[in-house]
Amino acid sequence: MEWTIKKLKLELKYTWKISRNASTYKENLIVSFGYLGEMGIGEVAPNIRYGETPENLLEEFEALKIALKDCPKEPFEFELWLNGCKMHNALRFGIESAFIHWYISVKKISIFDLLNIDEPKLVSTCYTLPIMDASDIAAFYHTYQLKRFKYLKVKVNNEAALDMIKEIATLGNHNIMIDANEAWKDVDELLRFMPKLKPYPIEFVEQPLPADMVDAYKYLKKESPLPIMGDESVLNQPNFDELVQQFDMVNMKLMKAGGYINGIRILKEAKARGLRTMIGCMVETTLGIKSAWSLCSLAEFADLDGCLIISNEPYHLLKEENGQFIAS
Repeated sequence: MEWTIKKLKLELKYTWKISRNASTYKENLIVSFGYLGEMGIGEVAPNIRYGETPENLLEEFEALKIALKDCPKEPFEFELWLNGCKMHNALRFGIESAFIHWYISVKKISIFDLLNIDEPKLVSTCYTLPIMDASDIAAFYHTYQLKRFKYLKVKVNNEAALDMIKEIATLGNHNIMIDANEAWKDVDELLRFMPKLKPYPIEFVEQPLPADMVDAYKYLKKESPLPIMGDESVLNQPNFDELVQQFDMVNMKLMKAGGYINGIRILKEAKARGLRTMIGCMVETTLGIKSAWSLCSLAEFADLDGCLIISNEPYHLLKEENGQFIAS
């Protein structure tokens, strides 16, 4: 039995700029588990927003490596065992998914049989535009052939948001999702901005305020003319009693949920509480994106374009046609 981990440098097709940082490449990690002649792999996409770096996750993995050699070999027992280990959520997902991918390979079953969920067929994903000058949007739109996507998501800061949205609206018949990544710090300023969006086909506004502004979100939900989605506010153990007072929708990302099993729990609990759901991603290869794709029968929206901005995608486990993903 062998557990290993390695870095994977992902070159991006363009600068990925959001409200809090910008990057031209990402360093993800690939976890491998080999036993009984079969191998399973899982992806780890570190996110500095949650204190995750490739370096500290590699250190966490090395600290766990001896214990991993004696881990249980059945999914339920493995899940309970993992719950007793301390690690960041992205690493936990990489470890759990490597184990589950190994297990279904050994048992010759599908991920859908194991998790007792329906297999998605065609999954429509949005495509996300990074923050850029509004004057650059048309060229970007045509270069990356964005007409094929039903939904366009736009990363914004509070200064350039309206100009970007106006420009996108001129380019095609797309529903627009706004992703602010906590850009606004003043809820009243945000509420003064929102009426300006009335002429445009806006689906929702995602995490416009910092996650710790709980009272402001409760006020915002009551006053907002648009649905509000939680993203950075939705981690591995979300407090749904609080979330339903703050948001209309939630974005579940497996790298934040820490695993398939917990991700499914979050989606089902959200739906039971009357919250609409989206499955999102970080910048990930199709290894990680296919894991999220596998759960799409449980969500209303999919934001799974993280693999489409990578210029050296190594796995090609999904195929995108006309803005929809199918398994390769």
